[in-house]
Amino acid sequence: MFDLAIIGGGPAGYVAAERAGAKGLSVVLFEKRELGGVCLNEGCIPTKTLLYSAKVYDTAVHGDKYGVDAKSATFDFGKIVDRKNRVVRRLVAGVAAKMKAHKVTVVKGEATVEGRGAGGVEVACNGERYSAANLLICTGSEAFVPPIPGLKEAGSAILTNREILALIEQPKRLVIIGGGVIGMEFASFYSSLGTEVTVVEMLPEILGGLDPELSAMLRDIYAKRGVKFNLSCRVTEVRGSEVVYVNPEGVAASAAGDKILVSVGRRPVTGGIGLEKLGVELLKGGGVKVDERMRTNIPNVYAAGDVTGFSLLAHTASREGEVVVNNITGRPDTMRYNAIPGVVYTNPEVAGVGLTEEAAKAGNVDYRVAKLPMAYAGRFVAENEGGAGLCKVLTGAKYGEVLGVHMLGNPASEMIYGACMAIEQELTVKELQEVVFPHPTVSEIFKEVAFSS
Repeated sequence: MFDLAIIGGGPAGYVAAERAGAKGLSVVLFEKRELGGVCLNEGCIPTKTLLYSAKVYDTAVHGDKYGVDAKSATFDFGKIVDRKNRVVRRLVAGVAAKMKAHKVTVVKGEATVEGRGAGGVEVACNGERYSAANLLICTGSEAFVPPIPGLKEAGSAILTNREILALIEQPKRLVIIGGGVIGMEFASFYSSLGTEVTVVEMLPEILGGLDPELSAMLRDIYAKRGVKFNLSCRVTEVRGSEVVYVNPEGVAASAAGDKILVSVGRRPVTGGIGLEKLGVELLKGGGVKVDERMRTNIPNVYAAGDVTGFSLLAHTASREGEVVVNNITGRPDTMRYNAIPGVVYTNPEVAGVGLTEEAAKAGNVDYRVAKLPMAYAGRFVAENEGGAGLCKVLTGAKYGEVLGVHMLGNPASEMIYGACMAIEQELTVKELQEVVFPHPTVSEIFKEVAFSS
């Protein structure tokens, strides 16, 4: 009999297991593949490892901008992939060590809910049955593959995020269906290494949901580097190695590639788990329905991470897992989504948190906006020769509280947490102006924009 059973060992599951174990709860964690889930094995970590190798290569090739002649720099694709694999193995082992340190029982196998028993929720795995007072569902999400004619017939040429990370040879031509975060990060990696990349996106702009001004700036940067963008284009079929689409004028066109990456979104994994045996309510979109405390409609049954279908981000999942454990252990806690950062690890990076101008307008929020080029920060000029960048800050028109911050430029991913804290703590522009930032840092741009608002 356990205090908590967790199905899924991704960022929601393993973080919840660690927090619960640290608080003295007995925990059993079920994972059918590898600890770390999609994030650690097929998403966040491997892609960022690849992108860093590409960034190092980019820096070397363009070293003459900084007085360093390294134009003869070369790369070894096999070694880049090997390093990615080593990083993943090391971090998976690290998660396993955390589970052991907090006395979490880890069971490798596909777990299913069997219903309720005298001791609580019953879970079966590998022919064994486990009982727990509380159940946390963290089964994550999977790549959505639309029913495009010819897609299945294309065979091994078709890739999702899982298959593209398993490539051991660099494709000469890559067509990406979908210009979202996953699509743009792989466009960044492969174009840096010389692959001919074409992006086909149904929406009028890449990176839907992010600040459109920054998305357009990033697209322009990559277009100048040779990436071909086909926006407002609807894919109609895949014909062998060609992606056939209809352009905004209604004219059929095509793009050919040795490999075709399908990255049009992800969907929650709820099937085959046995949730119907408990009567767990699902949303129309397929995710598990939860309240602000991550509770389902069934007592003592919780859900966190991508399986809820709300915010499919690893850091969101981790926090949701913490909320669950806090509520189980008697510390009332609620999940807030107003300060969840989003990051695109291209080169340059894009990061944003809080309201965009479009969201503010849609919500009839009275706001002000201030923005400055990243070049207003001396450190950015020193480290990004000729680099484009922008920082935009939205504030409430009445009180001046920070509502949203959006950045394009390196290292936006490392700076955005400050904006998250400002929104979470409801800091005003005046209060932000009084914060002492270290000099010289790129993060000073945040304060510069505050003074310009």
